[in-house]
Amino acid sequence: MQSINPLSGSIDKSIVRIASTPGLGLTNHRSSPNRLTVKCVDSTKAGRTRHEWQSCCAVLASKVASQQQDSKKIDGGITGVATVNGHQTLDLVPINGAVAKSPFALPKPLSISDFSAVPLHGSQLRVAYQGVPGAYSEAAAGKAYPNCEPIPCDQFEVAFQAVEIWIADRAVLPVENSLGGSIHRNYDLLLRHRLHIVGEVQLPVHHCLLALPGVRMEHITRIISHPQALSQCENTLTKMGLNASREAVDDTAGAAEYIATNNLRNTAAIASARAAELYGLQTLAKGIQDDSSNVTRFVILSREPIIPRMDRPFKTSIVFAQEKGTNILFKVLSSFAFRNINLTKIESRPHRNLPIRVEDGGAKQFEYLFYVDFEASMAEERAQNALAEVEEFTSFLRVLGSYPMDMTPWRPDMEE
Repeated sequence: MQSINPLSGSIDKSIVRIASTPGLGLTNHRSSPNRLTVKCVDSTKAGRTRHEWQSCCAVLASKVASQQQDSKKIDGGITGVATVNGHQTLDLVPINGAVAKSPFALPKPLSISDFSAVPLHGSQLRVAYQGVPGAYSEAAAGKAYPNCEPIPCDQFEVAFQAVEIWIADRAVLPVENSLGGSIHRNYDLLLRHRLHIVGEVQLPVHHCLLALPGVRMEHITRIISHPQALSQCENTLTKMGLNASREAVDDTAGAAEYIATNNLRNTAAIASARAAELYGLQTLAKGIQDDSSNVTRFVILSREPIIPRMDRPFKTSIVFAQEKGTNILFKVLSSFAFRNINLTKIESRPHRNLPIRVEDGGAKQFEYLFYVDFEASMAEERAQNALAEVEEFTSFLRVLGSYPMDMTPWRPDMEE
């Protein structure tokens, strides 16, 4: 038997008794040569309180240097688990024994790194986009982050949600086209979700007319594609003399995939040259967009904003609702004009929470939210002063992001 000094934690030779507390005894039972099971016995009849007994047990427990856990069970219990007053407690092991992990240790709390470790410099960054492989949005994601892992989504809102729940690190979504105009759906989603714009990509769009191998132009009776692509090629298709109906689908590459999957020999798709390669289609015509200067602007979305800088051209996007009154919109826009801040876009969308305002006399006015892009960084004092003035004339103001402008040169006659 061995004696344990509760004040020093040292192991002496035989049994066990705490000299400072005569009423507290320790008895030991060996279940194996290296295992010591300890039990506290309260033999105090008078003069000692239960509080002192508990204090002594606490002193003893604080001196335990390590504990050991066996996977085997003996007599229906866990081998070597000590008991104090009939309850399981920490093990005592010899000081020179191996240090084992406590079986009662709590699991490590989850952290952000358990959900997603965001890579650096775009390496294997997970980027969500709407569409299927071969879509122009995938090309935009590759331009923004050349080494990224693209994640296709069937809807714009799914791409927003993929970033919010850490499935993706970024989302690249179109907001406007030089021929087709704004993609209103994504402007509405920018307000509904709490993601931040951290960059933009301007991608030249080169449409191709695709069909199954062996199909000739005169066999085409139907053309399918995204509504924007159909509108961007309408004049060219008319000049080609195609007597074919137009049908809208969710995205351009999806149209090519649909033809290949269903072996549709009377249908053509408007999509990219990459979509033709991916889905085994032939190209009947290249560059069928009505204007060679066909560019789509995409925004890059993230859970966290970036820090605005002044060492390169920046753009800032905001959304606001104007206060009641006259000439409010003029006053808001004047806040930028007086500071020589160039506006690159202004877009109005219905105010869904308050679509109609009833004025004095019963007149009804539509309420709008205004989206504005301007060329300035929020790190600049003039931009900060402009927004401070804008806030005086608005009932709602939100900065969607301040981010670097895409200054990449491009040629309309060259594909990416």
